[in-house]
Amino acid sequence: MTGLWVAAALIGSAAQTARNAAQSHLTRAIGTVGATQVRFLFGLPFALIFLALVAAITREGVPLPGPKALNFTTLGALAQIGGTALMLRVMQARSFAVTTAWLKTEPVIVALSAAVILRDPLSLPALAAIGIATAGVVLSTLKPGGATALFRDAGPVLSGLAAAGLFGASAIGFRGGILGLPSGSFLIRATTTLALSLTIQTAILLVWMALFDRQALRASFAVWRSSLGAGFLGAFASQFWFIGFSLTSAANIRTLALVEVIMAQAVSRYVFRQPVSLRQLLGMTVILAGVGLLLRTEI
Repeated sequence: MTGLWVAAALIGSAAQTARNAAQSHLTRAIGTVGATQVRFLFGLPFALIFLALVAAITREGVPLPGPKALNFTTLGALAQIGGTALMLRVMQARSFAVTTAWLKTEPVIVALSAAVILRDPLSLPALAAIGIATAGVVLSTLKPGGATALFRDAGPVLSGLAAAGLFGASAIGFRGGILGLPSGSFLIRATTTLALSLTIQTAILLVWMALFDRQALRASFAVWRSSLGAGFLGAFASQFWFIGFSLTSAANIRTLALVEVIMAQAVSRYVFRQPVSLRQLLGMTVILAGVGLLLRTEI
């Protein structure tokens, strides 16, 4: 199964990079809250289609979540909403690639938390690999001037780190939800948890926007083509993240997902025309070294 979780994480990374770019464009058109709900509202129909296809192909029934699975999935759903909103806000202040790099401080949070909460195994070599990859992220984000430059950018930096913490909590919640289901193969468990999480997120955001931000809700439907594309990419990426979570620890998946930073550099350079420095390229190299060590440790 090792090759399968590696492939799932890489596919999820590529799809999420495309989704983040699409949502970045939508933020300028319909605002942060509007772009946040697009990921969930327009992703839910695709998640339900995925679930129907998986159930038909595997001929398995959809497992009904008990209290444990429901509680973990709800935690993941709420944390992901908060993380997505903060991510999009930071993207308005800093470049796409640097925002993505800040978010990728997440694996350390996930590794330590999951070891305590879910009892996921965490060996010293794996922890070292996560630390090296995270150091690459830090290197790629530090500007000339070091701490002084970071202090001047304290607001966006703290928001990015808070988003990373929330995404880490969502990864733990979703893996806990998958493991908490009473029956089924890894594929039906992953897809069921995805559909459940998107249902929870869609319901929460629809109520919120109907009460407090109807203009953004209407605007998301006005740009339905872009919203539908972002929704599909979000559901597609999440499908593979959840498959990965069903096969190995959340820390492994989120560390391998650091390759998304490299993908984001390409998007930043060639789509948004934002410069990529030599220092950032060096940071990407360190990230790859950490990811390579992780794969050698786990495979």
